[in-house]
Amino acid sequence: MKKISILLVAIVSLATFSCKKDEAKVEETTVETKTEAHKIVSLNGAVTEIVAALGHEKEIIGVDVTSTYPETIKTTAKDLGHVRTISIESIIALKPTVILATEKDMSPELAEKIKGAGIEAHIFKQDFTPEGSKKLIADVAGVLKHADFKALTDKIDADLAKVQPIAKAPKVLFIYARGAGTLMVAGTNTPIEKTIALAGGQNAITEFEDYKPLTPESLIKGNPDVILLFTSGLESLGGVDGLLKIQGVSQTNAGKNKKVIALDGALISGFGPRVGEGAAALNAELVKAVK
Repeated sequence: MKKISILLVAIVSLATFSCKKDEAKVEETTVETKTEAHKIVSLNGAVTEIVAALGHEKEIIGVDVTSTYPETIKTTAKDLGHVRTISIESIIALKPTVILATEKDMSPELAEKIKGAGIEAHIFKQDFTPEGSKKLIADVAGVLKHADFKALTDKIDADLAKVQPIAKAPKVLFIYARGAGTLMVAGTNTPIEKTIALAGGQNAITEFEDYKPLTPESLIKGNPDVILLFTSGLESLGGVDGLLKIQGVSQTNAGKNKKVIALDGALISGFGPRVGEGAAALNAELVKAVK
């Protein structure tokens, strides 16, 4: 009788163990099926940075020309060109499951075609402030069902805390250059103006909004203490020596003192997760320039 009882206990224990093992397998399977893989087309550099920073870089299959960071994106995703000239056909050809973009630079025609393509699409409003960057992070994370993004928003605050005060804000002129034949200066209400202010400087041009072609007159009138360019822009001019050959530059305070700063374009104008990092980098250069 004792032998039968022991045998029954062993059978029940084995059955219970097997059930728990099966339950564990079911739980594991359930967790795995919750992970949703996307095929993402990102049409904004800041959005691309956010997606990558959230750990979804490998899901990005297509990007616009402003998506230059992280650098690996250049080899893993198809470059569709500038958002002003991208066709809906080139986007659809990639068979994305979701399209992410911002209103900036996008034509109403492309926006309408994206909305009518039958593909999940989100076109965000981007505010060029640190708080706007935090909201964009939250918006993109929401689409990707990524609840944990606090580290990205905290980093913005930590980076901005590194900005050193400057007693007298230097006048900074930003020149967008693509060789000597394409030179534009940034007026008010531009992302670069916002970064200059965050970094402790003041924009040298206040007479107009957006960008206008550079003229010797605007250079001399603005008379900046510092000239700022994207690294790629300064390279396209042949460096500082090439910049100084542009008519009017050598007559400014910045030209006379060779106060020229070049930084990565996406870093100082993207207003993505690195907005604070960009402001701190420009601030450090401005502090050196005014000494």
